[in-house]
Amino acid sequence: MLEIGSIVDGKYKILRVVGKGGMSVVYQAVNERANKIWAIKEVRKDGVQNFEVVKQNLIVETDLLKRFNHPNLPSIIDVIDGDGSFLIVMDYIEGNSLSKALEKGAQSQDDVIEWSKQLCDVLGYLHSRKPPIIYRDMKPANVMLKPDGNVSLIDFGTAREFKSSSVEDTTCLGTQGYAAPEQYGGHGQTDARTDIYCLGATMYHLVTGHNPCTPPYEMYPIRQWNPNLSSGLEEIITKCTQRNPDDRYQSCAELLYALDHYKDLDIENKRVQSIKWKVFLTSLILTVVLGIASVCFTVAGNSMQASTYDSLVTQGVNKQDEKMLKQAVEMEPDNIKAYNELLNIYKSDDLITPDEKNDLLNIESIHESELIAKDKAAFGNEFAYDLANLLMFGYSTDGLKEDSTHAGILMASKWLNKVIENSNDPKRVDRAKRLKVISDSYEKENDISGDTSFDVSEYFKALQELSSADIIRTDNIKVALLGYKFVANELATRNDVLYKNGISENNFYSLIDTLKASVDAVQADPKFSDQNTILRNSEIVNNITENLKQAKENGYGNVKPDMEGGDE
Repeated sequence: MLEIGSIVDGKYKILRVVGKGGMSVVYQAVNERANKIWAIKEVRKDGVQNFEVVKQNLIVETDLLKRFNHPNLPSIIDVIDGDGSFLIVMDYIEGNSLSKALEKGAQSQDDVIEWSKQLCDVLGYLHSRKPPIIYRDMKPANVMLKPDGNVSLIDFGTAREFKSSSVEDTTCLGTQGYAAPEQYGGHGQTDARTDIYCLGATMYHLVTGHNPCTPPYEMYPIRQWNPNLSSGLEEIITKCTQRNPDDRYQSCAELLYALDHYKDLDIENKRVQSIKWKVFLTSLILTVVLGIASVCFTVAGNSMQASTYDSLVTQGVNKQDEKMLKQAVEMEPDNIKAYNELLNIYKSDDLITPDEKNDLLNIESIHESELIAKDKAAFGNEFAYDLANLLMFGYSTDGLKEDSTHAGILMASKWLNKVIENSNDPKRVDRAKRLKVISDSYEKENDISGDTSFDVSEYFKALQELSSADIIRTDNIKVALLGYKFVANELATRNDVLYKNGISENNFYSLIDTLKASVDAVQADPKFSDQNTILRNSEIVNNITENLKQAKENGYGNVKPDMEGGDE
């Protein structure tokens, strides 16, 4: 075991042991320089059979977590492969597992429903990844209850990517009692509905206090244990835990909706609603007879359209369903909300493909004038601004010809103009103008190399402004880091252009130092590290570091072709 007070990897001081498992120990540690608390999970080779297999599973787990960005999931900061152990540095989550809470018996129905909605949201996030991630081991021991009342899902040792071509799983993983029938093989591949079963079993344990892992491994209707529990919640748990996946909720969005409206499913409430419905029908008939039905139907129609639009947008977001959002656009073409949500789906991986771009712009181009007429500022501040940044920093050129390397940067120019023309946010307009200078430089590549009519100093000034640490105060952290990444790549791949056009060597290396300091400031700032945002973007930070290193190694005025990341 690691010694209390020892320093790991030159920066993590071990404070205490917070948990032990069959083959691992979890410690609380502190990075004294950043004044940040972390958890370190240690798996030692001593006494562990097939350590390489265990290690590979841990690598899979950490690789999965590095790709996630959700408030109810921990983040990985570091992986240390030592001679005698394998260490994973991750978020330290204050609180105790829900299994600890169960030591005091059944939990409050209201608390269980709130926790379940949060878990439903995080499972829905995992299922919406491409390819989907199936968690497969939902149980109270794997859910941490934090002091603020929120929960966090831990332990991704059994999570796996869903493969649509697979008939069934090759490995049976999960915890008996909570695991769905298909997790034991022979019942098809595990999918999103498997996690719904496991969540249903977890809800059952929490709200009744009866462990489904103990014989006879049966889950009875929850009101058999406590008649005061909601019949609506009983109906939800029963549906979640059906043996046949087709009989369960088919998505977490469906389950979340049911949890939000569990009282509507209560037997007594259904009786009341039935009476209300009959009264309503009678009143409606009388209203028609009295001749005022036309007014009622007009009002109801407007309300119905608004309700349908919001429903389509909500379901489209929850199900990651582009078709629903496009239907919402057709229903209210001057409402910016559906456009923004459609763009959010496309940019969920920080990339936009040519097909996504064409699809989005074909929809937008038909209704741009209506959008601007309805809310010019919203169009400039939201849709145009987000799309411009995505094209500038995240246009995917996979499968395109070589001459399309900078296609996204060139296309961004048009949208940066739309921001400048329509936005009422001075900071966003200022940023758009900076990026426009850089975008224009690619249109005038030949001018930069030979014709002095283009002032390269303006281009370099834009790079300097984009590298400023102040940008983290005016943009969200993802956009700021993508901007830093872009500048680092420019310095690594276009330093010969700067050299030929009179940018001094001192200014060049000074910009490298400024950019490095800005990235360090992001990682050290407690406001950002507490939110764990930087940890979820470690790949971008690594890319920046590598490009800055390459920029120095190339030597000022020299550049190596085909740099990795050069098309971003």
